[in-house]
Amino acid sequence: MGSQASTLLHDEELEEIKKETGFSHSQIPRLYSRFKLAINPVGDWIINAFLLEGEDQVNFRGFLQILAHFRTIEDNEKSKDVNGPEPLNSRSNKLQFAFRLYDLDKDNKISRDELLRVLCMMVQVNISDKQLGSIADRTIQEADQHGDSAISLSQTLHVSLCPANFCIFGRDGVSPC
Repeated sequence: MGSQASTLLHDEELEEIKKETGFSHSQIPRLYSRFKLAINPVGDWIINAFLLEGEDQVNFRGFLQILAHFRTIEDNEKSKDVNGPEPLNSRSNKLQFAFRLYDLDKDNKISRDELLRVLCMMVQVNISDKQLGSIADRTIQEADQHGDSAISLSQTLHVSLCPANFCIFGRDGVSPC
């Protein structure tokens, strides 16, 4: 318990973070040390999806809340308090998280251009522009139920975004296909 994170966070805050995110008391200090490291461009993209308008940074607690979306749901967590808040790593919260990642302009719709930009960030040079365009077109076509050439959050809740060789969601969490 003598870790730096333990001394920087009060015990009651550690308990609140554990309850909110599902991370263990031993995982939190390790994650804190990683939080202090420089963030890469993909990390910035993920963090920016959660920043409120006008904010330009995230604190450690916010970092863990974001990271908690990537946790798989353990069998013992599925039977937790049904009257409590929905876990950050629930399927619907993961889908909302993914939607925010793709909705770069935060207009509550994912356009073809936004989808292409995200795909380019993820696959970089491993696929041609023509193939990326085809993937984006097919994804929009399959998910767009309103005929507006965009994907809304409600459409995202019905269709998981899974273009190319990269899936945002596996059966129980975030994973490659």
